[in-house]
Amino acid sequence: MPGLMQDWSLTCNRILDHAALQHPHREIVSRSIEGPIHRIAYRELRARALQLAKRLDAYGIREGDRAATLAWNTWRHMEAWYGIMGVGAIYHTVNPRLFPDQIAWIVNHAEDRLIMVDLNLLPIVEKIWSELRTVELVVVLTDAAHMPETSLPVVPYEDWLAEVDGDFAWKELDENAAAGMCYTSGTTGDPKGVVYSHRSNVLHAMAASLPDVLGLSSRDRVMPVVPLFHANGWSLAFSAPLNGSALVMPGARMDGEAIWELLDAEKVTLTAAVPTVWLMLLQYLEKTGKTLPWLERVLIGGSACPRAMTEKFETVYDVRVMHAWGMTEMSPLGTVCSLKPEVANLSGEALLDIQEKQGHAPFTVEMKITGDDGAPRQWDGATFGRLKVRGPGTARAYFKGDGGNILDGDGYFDTGDVAHIDEHGYMQITDRAKDVIKSGGEWISSIDLENIAVGHPAVAEAAVIGLPHPKWDERPLLVIVPRENATVTKEDILAFMHNKVARWWLPDDVAFVDEIPHTATGKIKKTALRAQFADFTFSG
Repeated sequence: MPGLMQDWSLTCNRILDHAALQHPHREIVSRSIEGPIHRIAYRELRARALQLAKRLDAYGIREGDRAATLAWNTWRHMEAWYGIMGVGAIYHTVNPRLFPDQIAWIVNHAEDRLIMVDLNLLPIVEKIWSELRTVELVVVLTDAAHMPETSLPVVPYEDWLAEVDGDFAWKELDENAAAGMCYTSGTTGDPKGVVYSHRSNVLHAMAASLPDVLGLSSRDRVMPVVPLFHANGWSLAFSAPLNGSALVMPGARMDGEAIWELLDAEKVTLTAAVPTVWLMLLQYLEKTGKTLPWLERVLIGGSACPRAMTEKFETVYDVRVMHAWGMTEMSPLGTVCSLKPEVANLSGEALLDIQEKQGHAPFTVEMKITGDDGAPRQWDGATFGRLKVRGPGTARAYFKGDGGNILDGDGYFDTGDVAHIDEHGYMQITDRAKDVIKSGGEWISSIDLENIAVGHPAVAEAAVIGLPHPKWDERPLLVIVPRENATVTKEDILAFMHNKVARWWLPDDVAFVDEIPHTATGKIKKTALRAQFADFTFSG
């Protein structure tokens, strides 16, 4: 017997429709690429997205076509997403921090028909133009007055948009139709395309909004410092308008001072980014003595949040840290570390022990940990295993079938992470499977060692890699970037770490560097570190 409810497709345009109807005057504030602060309301943004959909339709963009965006977080980038989806096409976010040849490869693999690019990123397209096989048109996200000289087939966005009116209706689409595309970082082999459906985006946005996840409301002012091109923008382009939250978009400036200026001036209540961004902000606050009077909570993901960072945000600035984990393949949120009743009464170091974990899964995400043999391992907070996930926001295949079958027999996706889960459902990443240090037949977590080292007051950043050892197979090398004007020695660091981990986990040596290499998404690039220290040898 079928249910007797209305059939209402979960398409992304319904999110913007809702925001425009119920929160028409809630604003999207952007630091524009041209410079000035720009303000627009949800009702107006929806009208412009409809106008863009009509312009794309007039140009000949059809359902299933891919349209690339090479842009920072601004109102134009957001309305581009909705306009592209509204005509039945697929937004394809491209990371401008990648090498040009990687960008060319990704655009060609996706078979993008056009690129919508920010003014200051146009030189990237110019550099790779001769390599692009399917792109017909470049739309520069600015107006004619700011257009630079270029030999490419370009149009200024505002003028191109003005060629049509806004009298248009969203295309009728199946909720399972493709809506967006984002490529993995390609740390092993070529990048792979993850294709989000309208349904997966909507369900993920609803799950992300729950009280024990982001807890969004129309009273929030949300600043996604995490770029829209990073793992589906952590869903904030969907979950914020779904709840009527105001948005504050930082544009291309993401240094500590610029971030603080917007946090303060726009009274931001929730913000989100990777730890490297918050390191810059905290250093700026420490240097200037400025505070965070409006900020209530900060979402930290992309890589493990150091314990010392959580402690500083919470004790010095009275900002609640929400440690999170996810993947491009998961839309991307997989867990958030909110406090269940079982741990809510903890304080001090015991509370930090919980907050150091990546958190528990919301509805729509199921997790398990297994051994290399695929057998499930127990949730006791100590037993490591491969972390596997499934749910309506998790990929079941890559674009064009790259990578073959990516699910196990029960439909779970292997994340490539090693983790343990405790009896309350709190998951903690202990390493990437390829980064875990195997010493004397046992595993050592590089992430745990990094987080402890960063707690030293003279340490700005830390990374741990496993290097060959004549007796123990591998041993950990700790690589340190000291704080500016700080003096610290190997003995200082090891003494600080003593008694914080098992003795046999302690690094065999400490190297001091001016800079640790990072990937285009801000994660520590351990492949580059291993190459840098390829000739390093342990004694004994």
